[in-house]
Amino acid sequence: MTEQKYSEDGVFIVARSISIGKFTTFGYNVSIELNGDFVIGDHSHIGDDVVLKGNNVTIGDHFYHSKGLRVGGGGKNGPKANLTIGDRCTMHNNFINVCQPVFIGHDVGLSEEVSIITHGYWQSVLEGYPRRFSGVTIGSGVIVGYRSVILPGATIAANSVIGANSTVTKALKTKGIYAGNPAKFIKPIEKPDKPQEVALAILRQYAMEAGRLGYDPNIDLKFPEVIIDDFTVNLLTFDYMGEEDETTDHFRDYMRHWGIRIYTERPF
Repeated sequence: MTEQKYSEDGVFIVARSISIGKFTTFGYNVSIELNGDFVIGDHSHIGDDVVLKGNNVTIGDHFYHSKGLRVGGGGKNGPKANLTIGDRCTMHNNFINVCQPVFIGHDVGLSEEVSIITHGYWQSVLEGYPRRFSGVTIGSGVIVGYRSVILPGATIAANSVIGANSTVTKALKTKGIYAGNPAKFIKPIEKPDKPQEVALAILRQYAMEAGRLGYDPNIDLKFPEVIIDDFTVNLLTFDYMGEEDETTDHFRDYMRHWGIRIYTERPF
């Protein structure tokens, strides 16, 4: 098999082919060894202490990883050991078993110590013990809470919330908030009656925080658009236009803590 290698201080990648997007960075102690292809998009970051093994791995644009990711586990050398991660996803010290395919959509967050498992077995099936080999699918817009586990065959509907310490054992087909072991539907996600008032309250808090840090932005809310100096953002679609600077960087960083994540060519 023809393979490519990429190596720099603290980073080693070997795969059939390697594609690294523009402005993408790596931390230290990163080891990626694949039988297939490695692709990571633009403006992404893989942090320190990463071991990534499997077949094919595809990661989208604006991916952010903090520290301690482990991908592989039993079955990592199989032909189905594929991991696909969409755009604008965030991960931490997670474990992802890729014995079977794992698909993660766009705008997904895996909180710290979340694990994804795609196979399970131990004692002989001839004596009645269970065996399960099945992939996992996480829809776009999902957040998975701290120390949750996603088991083989599970799927999570787009734009759902999984509470901390939950165990997802099956298909969660309806958008909503889930929690527990096993994870069960808790309640639907409903839009606020007056989103403009919510936006105004957030911007008032932002103005105080900006002032505390020495910023003095000119803020104009024309819902759903907000204008920060010469930078305009649609708070519903996250579209943007205009001039960016350190003030607008701080604004974007503040707003992402409210789930309003505006990705531009400039990092957070």
